[in-house]
Amino acid sequence: MQERVSPARRISGTLRLPGDKSISHRYAMLAAIADGPSRIRNYSDGADCQSTLGAVRALGAAVERSGGEIVIHGRGLDGLERPAADLDAGNSGSTIRMLSGILAAQNFPTRIYGDESLSRRPMERIMKPLAEMGAKITARDGRFPPLEITGTRLRPIDYTLPVPSAQVKSCVLLAGLYAEGQTIVHEPIRSRDHTEIALREFGADITVAARKIILQGRPKLEGRDLAVPSDLSSAAFFIVAALLIPGSDLVIQGVGLNPTRSTLLDFLVSIGGKIQILDVAQANGELVGDIRISSAPIRGGIIEKDATAALIDELPVLAVLGAASENGLEIRDAGELRVKETDRIATVIENFRRMGIAVEARPDGMIVPGRQSFRAAAFDSFGDHRIAMAFAVAALRAGADSTIDNADSAAVSFPQFFSILRQVAA
Repeated sequence: MQERVSPARRISGTLRLPGDKSISHRYAMLAAIADGPSRIRNYSDGADCQSTLGAVRALGAAVERSGGEIVIHGRGLDGLERPAADLDAGNSGSTIRMLSGILAAQNFPTRIYGDESLSRRPMERIMKPLAEMGAKITARDGRFPPLEITGTRLRPIDYTLPVPSAQVKSCVLLAGLYAEGQTIVHEPIRSRDHTEIALREFGADITVAARKIILQGRPKLEGRDLAVPSDLSSAAFFIVAALLIPGSDLVIQGVGLNPTRSTLLDFLVSIGGKIQILDVAQANGELVGDIRISSAPIRGGIIEKDATAALIDELPVLAVLGAASENGLEIRDAGELRVKETDRIATVIENFRRMGIAVEARPDGMIVPGRQSFRAAAFDSFGDHRIAMAFAVAALRAGADSTIDNADSAAVSFPQFFSILRQVAA
C-alpha cells in the first residue's frame, strides 16, 4: 500500500493514542497464566500485540472483546494447554522472545515461528538462559526462528544479561515464575521495567534493588482490572513532528511516563525541545500524564552508550529531527539497529538520500548534519513500521507531496498512524 503525505503548516490539536505495545504484551501473557479473568482497557490494536493475543488463545486462555476492552480468562500458572498448531508470532520479537519463557516450563512441546522478517532475527540471547534453566530449545541454524521448545521443570538461575535487553530480562523472569526458589537477573544498564511492575500488579513477589531483580518462583497470580497507558514510542513520531514544524502546538493525553522510558523526553528537552508534562498520575503501577509540545529551535547533539540503548526504537525519527537541527545529530553504539525488522541504519540512509539529505553511515550508527533542506521524495518503508512512520514525519517538512511505499507496515504497531497524522497536520 502507498500513502501520500502532504507538507504541514503546523501540527496542532489534542490526541489520545493507542495503548502501549510493551505493556499490552506483558498484560496479555500474565493474564493468561493468572487465576480468573483480567479486564484490560486500551489494549494495543497493533498487529504485534494481536499476535500475542492469538498465541495465548491458542494455549487455551479464552479472549473476549467488549467495547474498548478485552477480557482474558486466565488458566492459572499450570493451566495452559498444548496448542493444536504451531504458534505464529507474526512480526513480533516481543511475542516470541517473552512468551518462550512461559513455553519453556510447560509439560508439552511447542513450536513458535514468525514472518520472513522475524525469521531473520537471532534468538541466542533467550536460548542461552532458558537452557541454563533446563529447557530444551532448537532453532534454525542454531539461532533463528522457528523455535522448537520442549518444556520441562525449570530451575532458578542467577543470570547477568550480557547486553541490556528488556525482552531477554522478561523472558527469564517469566520462566522464573515456574521455578522453585529465587530467580535473579542482573542488568548492566537499567532497561524498561514494565515486566517487573506488571508482575507486582498480578501478585508476584519481586524486589528490585539497583540493577538486581529477585523473583520468588511459583507465585499465585490473580486476574486484574488494568488500563494500558498510551504508547510513548508511538507518541515520539508526533512529538518530533511538532518540534519539526514551526508554529506547532500539540497535546497528547494519557501517555505512559515510566521513568525507564523517560530518556526520550529528557534528550529532547536537553537539545532545546519545548515539552511540558501535565497532570501526572499513577495507574496500575505505571506513571501516566499529558504532554504538551511546542515548536522550538533544536540544537542537535550526540546519542551514545546508555542513551542509545534506551532510545533504540526512536532513533529513526530522531535522525529525521537531527537533519533539521542547528548542529546535526550523531548516533553511536547502535549496532542493534542492523538486526531490527530491517537494517535500520541502511533503510534510514536510503530514504535520506532519496530526499536529498546528506548522511554518513557508520557500522554502528550515523552522522546526520544539521540545517538541511527537506525535499519531497518517493520513500519506501522496506516493510518496517518505524521506517514508514519516521519518513512520514520527514515528509511533513518537504516542499511538496511525498509518497511512502509499503506504508501498511505501520499497522504492525500503529494501525491508525496515518489517519491521526492527517488529523493533526490538517
